[in-house]
Amino acid sequence: MESQTLYRPIAVFDAGIGSYAIVAEIQRRLPRQDVIYFADRASFPYGSKAPEELAQVMRRTLGFLETFDPSAIVVASNAPSITVLKDVRPMTRLPVFGVFPPLTEALTASTNHAIGIMGVQSLVESKMLREFVAGHNLDGASVELINASSMVELVESGAFLFDPPGTQEKVEDFITSLFERKPDIDALTLSSTHLPWLKPFFERARPQCLFLDPAESVVASLGDGTEGSGKIRTIVTEDERYSASDFRRMLDRLGVELALEVVEAPRWASKIR
Repeated sequence: MESQTLYRPIAVFDAGIGSYAIVAEIQRRLPRQDVIYFADRASFPYGSKAPEELAQVMRRTLGFLETFDPSAIVVASNAPSITVLKDVRPMTRLPVFGVFPPLTEALTASTNHAIGIMGVQSLVESKMLREFVAGHNLDGASVELINASSMVELVESGAFLFDPPGTQEKVEDFITSLFERKPDIDALTLSSTHLPWLKPFFERARPQCLFLDPAESVVASLGDGTEGSGKIRTIVTEDERYSASDFRRMLDRLGVELALEVVEAPRWASKIR
């Protein structure tokens, strides 16, 4: 694979459709920026992987994306950004950007001084996330770390598109259980790039709460980018659980027209060994 049709693209990746929100924000803010969009569905979910395994996935992925001569790489997933990004950054010569919970914005917005960080299991159980929270001036606010892995599955499976009533029911159950335990929370960060797709469902379930999406701040950190022609090259892996055809159906339902290049996971991994 060669990227001769793209000029110094920004490479954006995640274990599935979650990272498209970052790609869309790049299109909005930097319309002439070329993009490599890598949806590594064969590696979904990042959130169930131990840090050592996740770091290995990141090493393979960064090496693969380097072959496209990008100007920068965006790790469009909170879990690896928080838990292993510091360790994997030295593995590439390129600038690497991560996605982090918008905790400062949540602290500013909360009137009850009660925040929730929603993320996948490996993120919310990690020492690194606790250190991330401790590095902020909480000024007496409480911060609850919330395992939302079941919500992430609703996105990658496509349920949020193809079964909205069933998705809303599952979101309602999740939110009801959460607020039975933590009724004072009034600001939550959507700290998996999959979760912003569920923002309307969350808002219907808890309209008095603010749900914060970090996509805008991530893209703002990229600066002015590199002017190309605004093309997007989309590469996707698949396995028996998460097929490229299902991914195509989700994009179609979203009204997103992207030509998919399907690469078998062992093939792309072998390119950079």
